[in-house]
Amino acid sequence: MKVRFYIFCILQLLISTLSAQFYTDSLKNWKIETSAYVEAYYVFDFARPENNERGSYVFNHKRHNEFNVNHGIIETLVHSEKVRGHIALMIGTYSQYNLANEQELIRNIYEGNVGFKISHKHNLWLDAGIFSSHIGFESAISKDCWTLTRSLLADNTPYYEAGLKLTYTSTNERWILKGLLLNGWQRIKRLEHNSMPSFGTQVQFIPNKKITLNSSTYIGNEGTDTLKKMRFFHNFYGIFEFSKHWGLIVGLDIGGQNDEATQETNFWHASSTMLRYKLNQHWAFCGRAEHYWDRASIFIISPNGAVKGFRAWGFSLNIDYAPTENMLVRLEGRNFMSVDEIFVLNRKFSRNNFLIASSMAIAF
Repeated sequence: MKVRFYIFCILQLLISTLSAQFYTDSLKNWKIETSAYVEAYYVFDFARPENNERGSYVFNHKRHNEFNVNHGIIETLVHSEKVRGHIALMIGTYSQYNLANEQELIRNIYEGNVGFKISHKHNLWLDAGIFSSHIGFESAISKDCWTLTRSLLADNTPYYEAGLKLTYTSTNERWILKGLLLNGWQRIKRLEHNSMPSFGTQVQFIPNKKITLNSSTYIGNEGTDTLKKMRFFHNFYGIFEFSKHWGLIVGLDIGGQNDEATQETNFWHASSTMLRYKLNQHWAFCGRAEHYWDRASIFIISPNGAVKGFRAWGFSLNIDYAPTENMLVRLEGRNFMSVDEIFVLNRKFSRNNFLIASSMAIAF
């Protein structure tokens, strides 16, 4: 309670001190931008699930053997030199599965936040609301990612978060620093009997247009006030554009969770590497190799009760065709494998799983 009181006092002081500058920010200087995005997809999963719902370890492009919409988004951005606001509403199977634990009227909000600039001399902003996650190089928007489907690394870390965010961008735009006060690990609705805030940081270094280095952290209680489950997490990735044709992404996640009830600390880690070749403005190819190990089944419960938990390797090949600048047609083949029979293939437990995915996306 003391932490919340101090945060409330700080916010009140900031608002009182800076409110006068908003009156000088005339409405005629405000800009309003609207956009929309739609992604239709078809996935054939060789697990052949009878309910046409793919495995519990994926949350995007979830439906098997049916044409569906992963994402349909309409968004509006209002901004000026001193204030900004963003609202984006969505439909699709992404929101159906990723926000299943949220309140019903919240499940169709992709982003909803407001903020203001708190410094005249520096690019320092304070925002509050629902945001895209500060973790990872893959977003929920498929067209912004190098592959059609998301890595296991991305599907089992937050896509969104709710809270308070402080962002500093250096004058030369090489450094972006963020500090976050959050409701939890991919949570808008707080856990019951949990009054502890969660915290996050992000440090991004962009020495030039060809290199991006990122470090993101998270710490929070994923249990209750009486039986805590403290989660500690770090995400690192690097994006390297070697030339106009070749690009490389390397990502690594490592985390631990302490269970107060059992006095045990369990760890998980994941990695993903992508190599992309852009033939021209219309055609691109991307190969991906990944590894995921959740030994204590913190995120992924092994369907066959494997003693070593969920441990998997994955490989995929992606082909992109962009008939126009704002449209993308994609085809992907993907393979999962494990030393244990933790997958399903043709409705039987197996060490392997295969899928073929396709999509068409347009932004306007």
